Amino acid sequence: MKVLANDGVSQSGIDALEKAGFEVLTTTVAQEQLVNYINEHNITVLLVRSATTVRKDIIDNCESLKIIGRGGVGMDNIDVEYARSKGLHVINTPAASSHSVAELVFGHFYGLARYLHNSNRDMPLEGDKNFKGLKKAYAKGTELKGKTLGILGFGRIGQATAKVALGAGMKVVAYDPFIEKANLELDFFDGQTVSFEIKIISKEDVLKQADFLTLHVPAQKDYVIDEAEFNQMKDGVIIANAARGGVVNEIALVNAIESGKVSRAALDVFEKEPQPEIQLLMNAALSLTPHTGAATNEAQDRIGTELAEQIISILK
Repeated sequence: MKVLANDGVSQSGIDALEKAGFEVLTTTVAQEQLVNYINEHNITVLLVRSATTVRKDIIDNCESLKIIGRGGVGMDNIDVEYARSKGLHVINTPAASSHSVAELVFGHFYGLARYLHNSNRDMPLEGDKNFKGLKKAYAKGTELKGKTLGILGFGRIGQATAKVALGAGMKVVAYDPFIEKANLELDFFDGQTVSFEIKIISKEDVLKQADFLTLHVPAQKDYVIDEAEFNQMKDGVIIANAARGGVVNEIALVNAIESGKVSRAALDVFEKEPQPEIQLLMNAALSLTPHTGAATNEAQDRIGTELAEQIISILK
């Protein structure tokens, strides 16, 4: 049986699949050529990340397919229910990348709190001529310790982000329409553990209390954060979106930055990905990454291994 990892897969995943007798192809096939390629090579398993979409055309026209796998959490690039209605297995790796996303969010937060995103741009250009000026410009940073982190969406990634926040000495408030509370256990290097119970509060209360705000929600029809939500926030809030493009209204975000409601923000995902709006790319108040939330070696190893285990369990 053949597995096509169209958006790539870790070597650990390849090794596990090959050991189980699968042939793994890592050719990147153009979207419009996928149906022909799958049929010509008699592909049994199609693995994707966020670049490749699996819609009805593939599901209806590729009889050899038995499994569609998503290396990651969200499956909005797959017609999941339709595929399952046609007898295909649809799998993903909901836990594998949670900590990697959480660390990226805090990488942005620490950078924004101390203006590192700006300083790293300006020092190579002006550091030799305007050192004192830059020092003065970036001397009004803030600490995360003691501040309140608001989390919208308290599933695996939201909870992983909360653990990092608790370790940093932050207060955590969270909103999620599907749960009432969560028990979090922090594990430390010497075997000690500390437990926290986070009770879910209203979205409005999260927005009002948060000094820092992060979103960990799936793609949805409407914006989760729009002009009305910005108006409920504290002045000077710092925001991160490493969830999905389209959950934050980017026009409203820019307006909130210009008004001072939002002091700085981080975006790892974009409404018009992979071609973000130029006004976002050029905005000095934004810290930007190209959708790399799950892109750590450790997460990719976990994703590959977890996908392999599920595929083997289904087909062997």
